[in-house]
Amino acid sequence: MREVFLGDVIRRRRLELGMTQEQLCEGICEPITVSRLENGKQTPSRSRISALLERLGLPGNRYYALLSKREQEESLLRKEINDCVARFYQKEGDGKKLVWEQARRALDRLMAVLDPEDTLAKQFVLRSRALLGERGEAYPYEKQLEMLLEALRLTAPRFDPEEIGQLRYTWDEIQLINQIAMVYAMAGQRKTAIGLYGQLLKYLKKNMESKKYLCLVSFNYARELAASKRYEDAIEVAEIGRKTCVERGHYQFLPGLLAIEAECAYFLGNRDCSIELYCQAYYLYEAIGDEHNLKRLERDAREQLGPDVPF
Repeated sequence: MREVFLGDVIRRRRLELGMTQEQLCEGICEPITVSRLENGKQTPSRSRISALLERLGLPGNRYYALLSKREQEESLLRKEINDCVARFYQKEGDGKKLVWEQARRALDRLMAVLDPEDTLAKQFVLRSRALLGERGEAYPYEKQLEMLLEALRLTAPRFDPEEIGQLRYTWDEIQLINQIAMVYAMAGQRKTAIGLYGQLLKYLKKNMESKKYLCLVSFNYARELAASKRYEDAIEVAEIGRKTCVERGHYQFLPGLLAIEAECAYFLGNRDCSIELYCQAYYLYEAIGDEHNLKRLERDAREQLGPDVPF
């Protein structure tokens, strides 16, 4: 197995992209930290190394590092909080409040172990609070947008929603842009959301070696295009996501992408194609045990195609 010096990898990639040390580390760490990393004189925390690699378009999972006890605890708490955020939007009533309470306790524990100077950690906490709201109730859209934009600008202070391709982003920053677009869509500003998704998809196709978020962004983008009755455009974007899901083995969004294509095919007058795609999506949801989306898909398909859909 060939051994490589991480500092050399970062320096070579940075120079390939024409980036200065200041541009690479903006919002993540001080330029002197990057200089010392490239020269082998300092090893930052794993979260900072991962963020630098992601900003360079390199997947961090090919580089291995030992975790300190604090870093391990922080990693586990982040996973718990992310799980709570996902479940928060799937629950209702008392169930929603219980998930919120679990997330609040995990956030309190996380705050206790974080480095107060770590902007990446501050960004994660602010993003999580924006999405979880207060006492089991989501924040109004305006408040969510304010908090998400504040979180993004902790590490990307020059972020411009009109020209997002002018910067390079970490995966957390990409996730934040995706979430900002989602909030715009939920607030009824679908044109703004579509504009952000379009720029983000273009950025991901061009700059990211890993396609970690291409499936997610394609799904959200295609969904908003379909809701705007841009059916042919929605199919084109959904196909990008579908092919990426298959090529990369990321199947979480595959049935949803197929359902979007099925809906678009129906409205374009291709009933047979719509039925076939709905059936494919249905059996995938059934196979992975996603009962929530399974029921929604069945309802949508029968509303459009009638009661004789073959599932």
